[in-house]
Amino acid sequence: MKEDQKKIQSLDELEIREKELLERLERLNAMEEEIRRKEKSLKETEKAKKQILLRLSPTLWDEIAQWAAEDFRSINGQIEYLLSASVRQRKK
Repeated sequence: MKEDQKKIQSLDELEIREKELLERLERLNAMEEEIRRKEKSLKETEKAKKQILLRLSPTLWDEIAQWAAEDFRSINGQIEYLLSASVRQRKK
């Protein structure tokens, strides 16, 4: 009889633990979904870069092109890098 009660108690404890774990899993899944949603939103924001028309002298263009090649960047990437660095420096 005592063994039966112990088995029942063990089963009850296991059911309680299982319920707790399932609730925790639901919370983790919800958190993971929220993280994915935020990552997607951030990626969409980054993709939505503004386009500008920029006129440069041929000499400046050549200098930036050479510098970009040295840094293994595209010319557009180099210009963006330089502008970002300038903004960061200005904020200091």
